[in-house]
Amino acid sequence: MANAIELTADNFEEVVLKSDKPVLVDFWAEWCGPCRMVGPVVEEIAGEYADSAVVGKLDVDANQALSIEYGIRSIPALLFFKDGKVVDSQIGAVPKGVLVNKLEAQMTEA
Repeated sequence: MANAIELTADNFEEVVLKSDKPVLVDFWAEWCGPCRMVGPVVEEIAGEYADSAVVGKLDVDANQALSIEYGIRSIPALLFFKDGKVVDSQIGAVPKGVLVNKLEAQMTEA
């Protein structure tokens, strides 16, 4: 089962911005309660969509510059990227179905 990729400033461009698949990035922090609720859901999605999407987690405390660059002001913040651009987002803990629907929407759009 595939796990979400640990994203950092070092691999963000390669993994997220240059991906030829839709990408879901979970901006999170260890101390954030709702982030801990969303974390297992993000991991499930990473496993289920391993062939068709890239799923990563970015620790906002360890990667403050990227968090600022993408305007992350509250977490968990889940950004959906396609062709290196943010195409959708979800702030806060939500049911898995909401995230899956947003991710699948990026897969079907040409």
